[in-house]
Amino acid sequence: MTWAKFGFKTKHRKVELRSMRIVIIGTGNTASILGRKLRNAGHHIVQVFGRDAAAASALAYELDSVSVNHWTIVDRSADLYLLAISDLAIEEVRRELDLPAGTVVHTAASVPLDTLRGAAPHWGVFYPLQSLRKSSERLPDIPVLIDAGDALTLHQLEELAQTITSQVATADDAARLRLHLAAVFCNNFVNHIYALMEDWCRRQDLDFRMLLPLIRETAERVQELPPRESQTGPALRHDDVTIERHRRLLAGEPRLLSLYDLFTQSIQEKSSV
Repeated sequence: MTWAKFGFKTKHRKVELRSMRIVIIGTGNTASILGRKLRNAGHHIVQVFGRDAAAASALAYELDSVSVNHWTIVDRSADLYLLAISDLAIEEVRRELDLPAGTVVHTAASVPLDTLRGAAPHWGVFYPLQSLRKSSERLPDIPVLIDAGDALTLHQLEELAQTITSQVATADDAARLRLHLAAVFCNNFVNHIYALMEDWCRRQDLDFRMLLPLIRETAERVQELPPRESQTGPALRHDDVTIERHRRLLAGEPRLLSLYDLFTQSIQEKSSV
């Protein structure tokens, strides 16, 4: 993957970094997956903070750590405080933190870097560009986008990221937001189409799993060819007979018909440029 084409500074190497003492704030998907990755890389998860005591305890147990659910007992001597929480909660948590030392980072794409200014002597962003689910036993490859309030912290976060991934890039607020938008299209919207088709197949007494090899092939092909070059289908061929047959099948499905027409038009307009 050529990260340089996006204008990001990229490193493709693993480094030996001293074990960092990390407090994870959050118990959801991002906290769980990053926690596992960091622990496997040899870092010490000092505490897991979560308002849900049961969830914090479960994650702390998995990470050989200790759970806390009151700000007054958060360890103030850790190297890094990882805020793996919802975007809306970051500002609230920042007001609770008054760290005398260390670095605090959030993991959000659309929250500005300086939201954390003043929460600790050093602050930054440690954003995993990946769809994460804590229920998954498999730890996915995770490109990490970083930013920081000063050069020393940026270097620290770069080295930390390189202990869990070979794809590390420096990206400012604007770049992260643009990539997050692209990720929403490539992941969230595409998965929504899968969900719509799974429901439609069920109504038509079809097995959605028959489409899984096609889905896998599409995902693999895009890694080898530019998406525009790998486009196929009746819209690209301007196969009006097949398109009209499809549209008749969707006569009683106004939402699906609208999407079908939208994508058909978009593919044809793109292919004519």
